[in-house]
Amino acid sequence: MSATDGMRADWANKDFYAVLGVAKDASAEDIKKAYRRLARANHPDSHPDDPAKHETFKKVAEAYDVVGDPEKRKKYDEMRSLYGSGARGGFPGGFGGGGAGGFDLNDLLRDRAGGGGGFGDMFGDLFGGGGRRTHQPRPQKGADVETTATISFTDALEGVTISLRLTSDAPCPDCAGTGGKPGTKPHICPECEGAGFVVASVGGAFSMNETCPACGGRQLVYDEACPTCHGSGRGMSARSIQARIPAGVKDGQRIRLRGKGAAGESGGPAGDLYVTVKVAPHRLFGRKADNLTLEVPVSFDEAALGADIKIPTLSGAPVTLKIPAGTPNGRTFRVRGKGAPKPDGTRGDLLATVEVVVPAVLDEAAREAIEAYRAATAGKPLRAGMFEGS
Repeated sequence: MSATDGMRADWANKDFYAVLGVAKDASAEDIKKAYRRLARANHPDSHPDDPAKHETFKKVAEAYDVVGDPEKRKKYDEMRSLYGSGARGGFPGGFGGGGAGGFDLNDLLRDRAGGGGGFGDMFGDLFGGGGRRTHQPRPQKGADVETTATISFTDALEGVTISLRLTSDAPCPDCAGTGGKPGTKPHICPECEGAGFVVASVGGAFSMNETCPACGGRQLVYDEACPTCHGSGRGMSARSIQARIPAGVKDGQRIRLRGKGAAGESGGPAGDLYVTVKVAPHRLFGRKADNLTLEVPVSFDEAALGADIKIPTLSGAPVTLKIPAGTPNGRTFRVRGKGAPKPDGTRGDLLATVEVVVPAVLDEAAREAIEAYRAATAGKPLRAGMFEGS
C-alpha cells in the first residue's frame, strides 16, 4: 500500500462526528457551532503550554475540514458506510490490501489514470489526491522595503545608476512561504475558515477585518510547522539591485522604485523599494530649489571700481561675471540656465553672491594706498546717520 493510501485508511478509521461531539445526522449549522466551541476552548493561542489541548485542536480542525464541507461529508459518509457493512471483512484491523472474501482496497483506491471512477475519485476529492478541490491561497503583494543611499552633489544633479545591497523579508526558501514542513499537506485554517482574516469588534456596532492570527492570512495551516521558519513562512533575503536615481534629486528626497521590494506570496507582485537619498555637500556649490548657489570672493578694488571676473559652473566651462562699480558685499547675481535640472528638461539658474575679501596682511605699498584713500574720504563718515535723533 502506498503512503497516500495509508493516510486515507487512517482517516477512514476516524469518527469525525464523535470528535466534534455531534450525531451523524447533525445539521451543518450544529456541526459549525460544535467546531467553533471546541476550537475556542482548545486554541493554541489561548493555551500555549498545554500540549493536550493543542492535539485536541488539531483533531477538531481535521474533523471539521471534512464533515464541515457538504461534498466531502457526503463522500466520507459513503466510505464509512461501506467500511461498516461488509467491506470490513476484507481488511481486518482497518483498511488493508487483500483479505478474506477477496476484497482489495487497492482496487477501490486505484488512480483515475488506471481506470478512474469509484472510490479512487471519491478519495481523490476528499483527501486532496484528485486535486480538484485544492484551496489556493490568495496572492499577496510583497512587503515594501526602505533603504538610504548617499550620492555625490554632481550625481544628484545629473542622475546616476547605483548598486544597492538589500536585506529584506522574503518567503522562507525551504517551505516557499507556506509555513508548513516540506512534504506535509495543508488544510483550511479553522480559525478563519479559509478567509485569511477574522472580524474583530472595535466597540459598539463597529467591526473591522484583521489578518487571521492562526494562519497569518495564508488561509491554510499545517499540522507540522516548517523547521526553518518555525511556521512563520518568512525568512531573510540578501540581494543586489541596480537602482536609477533621476537627475535633479534633492537631499532627503524619497524615491519609489516599483517592484523592487520583497517578493510576493502565492504569485502576488513584489513590493516597492523606497530609497531616501542623501546628497553629499559640494566644496563650492550649494542648492536652493532648482538653483545652484555660489559665493564669489572679490577684492575691495574690484567691488569699488568694477571688474569682469571668471566664475566656475558645475558642469561646463567658466562664465564671465560683470561686477559693476560700487557693488556692495553680499549682492547676488543671476547666471541664467546654469543651475539644477528641472522635471521639464530645462535648468535653473546659478546664483553668485559677492563676498568682499579684506586682506589680512598688507605690504608697504598697499598700506600707503589705503591710508591715502582714508584721508581722501575722512570728511564723509559712514556712521554719522546712526546718531541722528538719538
